[in-house]
Amino acid sequence: MNSDLPDGLEAFLEGAGWSGSIVEPLPGDASFRRYFRIRGDAGSAMLMDAPPPHEDPGPFLHVGKWLNANGLRAPRIYAEHAERGLVLIEDFGVDRMRDWLDENSDAEEEIYARAVDALVELHACAPGPFEPYDMAVYQREAGLFTEWYCPAMELSVDNEGWREAWSQVLEPMLPRQNPGVTVLRDYHAENIMLLPDGAQGLIDFQDALVGHPAYDLVSLLQDARRDVSVKLERKMLDRYLAQVDAGPDFEADYARLGAQRNAKIVGIFARLWLRDGKQRYLAMIPRVWDAMERDLEHPALAPVADWFAANVPQVLRDTGGGEIQ
Repeated sequence: MNSDLPDGLEAFLEGAGWSGSIVEPLPGDASFRRYFRIRGDAGSAMLMDAPPPHEDPGPFLHVGKWLNANGLRAPRIYAEHAERGLVLIEDFGVDRMRDWLDENSDAEEEIYARAVDALVELHACAPGPFEPYDMAVYQREAGLFTEWYCPAMELSVDNEGWREAWSQVLEPMLPRQNPGVTVLRDYHAENIMLLPDGAQGLIDFQDALVGHPAYDLVSLLQDARRDVSVKLERKMLDRYLAQVDAGPDFEADYARLGAQRNAKIVGIFARLWLRDGKQRYLAMIPRVWDAMERDLEHPALAPVADWFAANVPQVLRDTGGGEIQ
C-alpha cells in the first residue's frame, strides 16, 4: 500500500472484510486526524485515521454508538481498532448541508426545518452518558475571547470582570439544564449530511456533553460558517418551540448561549490565525460578531454587554470585530 496511508491499514481492512479496496484520501483541516473513502465490492465506506497519542477515536465511538442506539443518524460503525486509531464507518456521501444549499438555495427552509426536527428528536431522548456542560466548561470557552482575540487587537481588558460577568449571566441558567439533553456542540451546516432518505446524518459529535437544549439550536441558527437570516432564525426557533415544552426562560437562555458560543468562536478563529496560520477563519469573524451583538441586546446579557461597553472600543464593534493583523 501507499506509504502515506495509515500503518496497519491493509490488515485492518482485510479483517473488516474490505481487502483489495481502493483507498482515496479526502481533504481535511485537522492536524492529525485524516479521512479516506474506501471503495470495494461491498460499496463504499469511510475510514477515520485518528492515530494516538495525538488523537483518540474513543469519544467518537462512545458518542456514535449512543446516538445510533437511540435512533439518531450517526454513521454506523463497521470495524474499529482503537489502539491504532482506525475506524471504518458508514459513508454518508457528499451532500453536506452547507454545500448542497449553495446549489439549492430554494430548499433552505425545508432543510433547516429537518435539522431542527432532528434536534427535537435528540432532545426527546434521556441525556447520554457524557460529562456535564458546567460552569467550568462555559468559562474556559468564553475565556478564549480574552486569551486570543483581545491581545490580537492590542486590547488591555478586565479579565476578572469578564469571568464575573459570565458567572452572573450563566448561573441563573444552570438549573434549567438539569437533567439536560445531549449537546453535540458543533451542530451546524458543515457537520450535517443530507442522506438519500431525507434524514440528517450527524458527524463531528465526539465532544458531546450534557447541557442545555438551546445550545445546539443556536449553533445551527447562528452559524459561524454560513449566513442564516434573522427571519429564518426566528422561524426555525419558533418551529422548535412549537414542538417542545421549553419553559418561559428558553429565549433568554438561547441569547446567553449564543453570546457565549460566539465569543468563544471569535477567540478560536483568532487562535487559528495567530497560532496555526489559518487565515481563512478571519473572514468569518464579522458574521459571528454580528450574531453576538444581537445576543447582547437581550436583557439577560446585561453584565456581559456592560463589560463590552467598557472594554471593547465601539469602532471595533461597528466593524464586526475589526481586522486582526
